Amino acid sequence: MSKLKLLSKNFYFVCGVLFLVWMLFFDSNDLFLQFQRSSKLDQLDAKKEFYLEKINDVEQDRKELLSDDELLEKYARENYLMRKPTEDLYIVVEQPAVE
Repeated sequence: MSKLKLLSKNFYFVCGVLFLVWMLFFDSNDLFLQFQRSSKLDQLDAKKEFYLEKINDVEQDRKELLSDDELLEKYARENYLMRKPTEDLYIVVEQPAVE
């Protein structure tokens, strides 16, 4: 008990404790905000990695499409419903089964 009284009278100890409490709880960059920012940064890094993988996939698909004319024609027919002038195009839409 006497050590606690002695420490409470020490100016540097009291200032140190007050500074620590201020920095942990009351400052604009307190401990809880730092944890939130850290978790947000981890989420953004994961998204960045996902999108970089997607970009690589798209670039690889683009290279394949630009190098092969048959593949490019197949892609255009399937995704953009393109056709040759002498062809007729029929679009079949499947309706969900009614239960």
